[in-house]
Amino acid sequence: MKTYFAIGLMSGTSLDGLDICYAKFQNITNWEFEILKTETIPYSIEWKNRLQNAILLSAEDLLALDKEYGFYLGEKTQEFISKNNIADLDFIASHGHTVFHQPQRKFTLQIGDGRAIKLTTKKPVIYDFRSQDVLMGGNGAPLVPIGDELLFSQYDACLNLGGFSNISLQKNHQRIAFDISPVNVVLNYFAGKLGKNYDENGDFARNGAINFKILEELNALTFYQKPAPKSLGVEFVNSEIFPLLKDETPENIIATFTEHIAEQIAKVFNDNQLKTVLVTGGGTFNTYLLEKIQEKSHTELIVPDENIINFKEALIFAFMGVLRIRNEVNVLCSATGSSENHCSGILV
Repeated sequence: MKTYFAIGLMSGTSLDGLDICYAKFQNITNWEFEILKTETIPYSIEWKNRLQNAILLSAEDLLALDKEYGFYLGEKTQEFISKNNIADLDFIASHGHTVFHQPQRKFTLQIGDGRAIKLTTKKPVIYDFRSQDVLMGGNGAPLVPIGDELLFSQYDACLNLGGFSNISLQKNHQRIAFDISPVNVVLNYFAGKLGKNYDENGDFARNGAINFKILEELNALTFYQKPAPKSLGVEFVNSEIFPLLKDETPENIIATFTEHIAEQIAKVFNDNQLKTVLVTGGGTFNTYLLEKIQEKSHTELIVPDENIINFKEALIFAFMGVLRIRNEVNVLCSATGSSENHCSGILV
């Protein structure tokens, strides 16, 4: 039996900061983990703007940013290691920050050169987990289902409530994953019109009135009739969702869209007869949304401690690093659509 100590680094499209998770993994009869230390390092306004606008850079400037951001990741990780007096550390696994993602053209780009992280921390680094899957005909996403299957198998499914809701579950003896609906990408936008960054505890939704005509139009969108696997992006929100949300107050839109989210998630739960579902992501703190999902389904929603809610993705990238070190499968073709299961990530 081998015990692994690893750091996982995750930077999401929301750009709220760099998530760092230091965890311990061991496989006795099944894989077990313990989260030892965590931290979210908010991006400065400068870094937020640079990452947000990276898509507009010339090839030369993007290559320079890739290296500079790699050194930034290395410096922040080294500060985390020093501050927490971390002595046991086998490697660092870094997701990087996505700039381009065009699997149909066989490429995806997560910047943050792993070699720069290694030069700064003097530790082995695993990075670029997505490119190999895209070259094999997959979407390069979602990658988290391998962790759902091996670390959280006691639940029928794992639901993430972020900018979008997505789920991974066992079906016909394989792990499948797909997006269900937009969530915070819409709710936060309209909360912003009311002077808040988000709908805290779902209070705006709780006090608003549901517009049933809009609700019916939302539920009738063709995306919801499509079979899995399927995924959503901001483009869908701009072209399909926002045009339906005109001529209504922000409070009522939030109430109506919260009802829509709950109905779509509950439908997936009921169609798949799920008994227990682990819920993570920022939307987990929206207690009203969870109440609405609960009342529309017979599924028990399991809300874990805040470390798992906030750092599950960083934890799973650390775990994917463990599997990479062991040359074991860490990407599931049933989730990404690639030609076969495989072991991904560049080790330096």
